[in-house]
Amino acid sequence: MTSPLWTASEIAAATSGHANTDFTATGVTFDSREVGAGDLFLALTGEETDGHRFIDGAFANGATGAVVSRDVTHPAVRVADTMAALEDLGRAARGRVDATIIGVTGSVGKTGTKEALAAALDRTMPGRVHWSVKSYNNHTGVPLSLARMPRDTRFGVFEMGMNHAGELAKLTRMVRPHIAIVTAIAPAHTAFFSGEEAIADAKGEIFQGLEPGGTAIVTFDSPHRDRLLAAARPHAGRIVTFGSGEGADVRAIEAMRVASGGTFVTARVRNRELSFTVAHPGAHWVSNALAVLAAVDAAGGDLGRAGLALADMGGLPGRGLRFAVPVAGGEALVIDESYNANPSSMRATLAVLALEGHRRIAVLGGMRELGDDSAAYHAALADPIDEAGISHAILVGAEMLPLARALEGRVDFVHVPDAATARDRLNDVLAPGDAVLIKGSNGIGLSAVVAALRTPIAAGAGD
Repeated sequence: MTSPLWTASEIAAATSGHANTDFTATGVTFDSREVGAGDLFLALTGEETDGHRFIDGAFANGATGAVVSRDVTHPAVRVADTMAALEDLGRAARGRVDATIIGVTGSVGKTGTKEALAAALDRTMPGRVHWSVKSYNNHTGVPLSLARMPRDTRFGVFEMGMNHAGELAKLTRMVRPHIAIVTAIAPAHTAFFSGEEAIADAKGEIFQGLEPGGTAIVTFDSPHRDRLLAAARPHAGRIVTFGSGEGADVRAIEAMRVASGGTFVTARVRNRELSFTVAHPGAHWVSNALAVLAAVDAAGGDLGRAGLALADMGGLPGRGLRFAVPVAGGEALVIDESYNANPSSMRATLAVLALEGHRRIAVLGGMRELGDDSAAYHAALADPIDEAGISHAILVGAEMLPLARALEGRVDFVHVPDAATARDRLNDVLAPGDAVLIKGSNGIGLSAVVAALRTPIAAGAGD
């Protein structure tokens, strides 16, 4: 019989709390809408809400216990501070496993790399890999992901993000990785940083939590490579670089696009050559794959099986998922990149769109948290759009005004205020054979455009 994830006594011991009765939990959540049978519900309190309001609903949905900071009538562990208790549970879960732990960060590519790495390691140890779901990479998502880690885990893969200096240092000391990866440095959250060098320094904080003798994995091709190496040296027992440049420890010797849209790669990993296919298209995914191979090698995983996993990887909703939608007379391809955007990822996905379809349409939402340089970053997308051969662009949100001005006379486009209007405009122009890229910062709400394309309304487009 599988042992429970948590018992009431274990929760009380980890959080210095008091259990009002015995119970066991098979899962952990702080969102009452996600509660399933057997879950532990953490009643987090914040400026806008109080999880204690949803305790009855959580138990109605199947919760078997709760972590609370006031007396309740349901089975619970009472603590002084429920957020601190979540962190305590995360630390306790990390402390009880005999697993190789891998932390992943970067301005771009961290979620895809985390997912690919988990899939690759699962080929080595099926069913014994635990990883962050979705993009649970912040001050609540990381401890929650840790608290959900089964005690028999052999590989744990955790994504870590940040908006400000110092945030990653706290998260990585909680995760205590044996292997830490920085995928890439790019303009993101620049409203909170003085420049890319400061972003590189903040990403380099991930190495501060490395376990003794741990491995730091750093992008070789970045202009900030030396800065990242300097951040890693005081904490890492070993440093591995990945990239296409001569001298990278894990290096792409050859990369060639294949008919399926992916890339066939021959890579050198230390003294071994490996050929494999990356299912996802684009040079950025070749880079992600090299980071995965470096981590699998450092973790003692099977490189050959990792290559098979990379070939089988499907797209993630909001992060490269591809699907066909019916339009009058045929189908159109949709590339869903609606979850997030920064200047680097915009350029990378526009380059991917350039390889698709006889007519290319880009639905692009504003990029947020770019600070004083926001207008310049948006306007600078005009050249990549032109180079990608975009037939029609739908620009969404006030942030896109500088780009609209830069595109005048170059590319057919419309500038609309919101996602709802973008959806209507796209339905008006979509035709058989089109390839559509949908990408923008999450706050723009372009996921609604993606959802609308999956409803019958798309079938009437092009009439």
